[in-house]
Amino acid sequence: MSAGRAVGLLLGVAADAALGDPRRGHPVALFGRAAQKLEKALYQDRRSTGVVYTGVLVGGTAALGVLLQRSVRRSPVLEAAATGVVTWAVLGGTSLADEGTAMARLLDAGEIDGARERLGHLCGRDAAVLDGQGLARATVESIAENTSDAVVAPLVWGAVAGIPGLAAYRAANTLDAMVGHRSPRYREFGWASARLDDLLNLVPARFAAVLTAVCAPVVGGAGGGAWRTWRRDAAAHPSPNAGQIEAAFAGALEIRLGGRTVYGHITEQRPIMGEGRTADAGDVTRSVELSRLIGTVTGVAAAATALLRHR
Repeated sequence: MSAGRAVGLLLGVAADAALGDPRRGHPVALFGRAAQKLEKALYQDRRSTGVVYTGVLVGGTAALGVLLQRSVRRSPVLEAAATGVVTWAVLGGTSLADEGTAMARLLDAGEIDGARERLGHLCGRDAAVLDGQGLARATVESIAENTSDAVVAPLVWGAVAGIPGLAAYRAANTLDAMVGHRSPRYREFGWASARLDDLLNLVPARFAAVLTAVCAPVVGGAGGGAWRTWRRDAAAHPSPNAGQIEAAFAGALEIRLGGRTVYGHITEQRPIMGEGRTADAGDVTRSVELSRLIGTVTGVAAAATALLRHR
């Protein structure tokens, strides 16, 4: 390992902040299309078939990452460049912030129909049943969860395992979004993808919750509230990972999250996390600021970790 990994992680974070997602030929979109084709070829309503599906796609992506890592390992400059490009491709911090900002503007202007239409860019909830406060709550919860999934976790795995870690994590997380939900079609077939994503996020999700408490005061939030709410409320969430940072965000912003959550195929009554008032447009804006700060701090921490491992 060379210091190129650390430099590359910082370059990738900077590229995401400056450029956002690649506009054409996004590697994650290409992976998604390949996953759809393989699903059509393999699909059976069985867990064993889903294990094969997940193993082929995540394992194949990891193998490509290993090949790329080996091809550049003798040159710190090439390693930094390759790591930077892959990091940029797998991060979603800027696009997440842009969507959150757009939602905040629509809600602040009272454009509920526009906000309902826009919510689909962030999550798969049934926006038609949500009012302004419901839309704000859904947005804050989505920003919190995706801060962990699309920013913190890829950087953690990049620091630990370099290019293969970045690529394999993003592959697993993408499959979870595609087939890892509990609809009738994917309850069995998507089981392996969902469980793998849960496993890969166990440590990053809790690290993200700690960072939320650390960063909250910088954006006018409550660091102590984030810590207390995380420790008290996270375990009640149906997801072993999403509840960690959602509870921390609730405490940091001093609002209540959770409650009735409607998707196209299921309705959940999620536990209430946090105390006080319900979310509004201003809380969406603050959640975006908090998400950006967490991403920056994680990038520095990931680079420092990679550099320490090198030394």
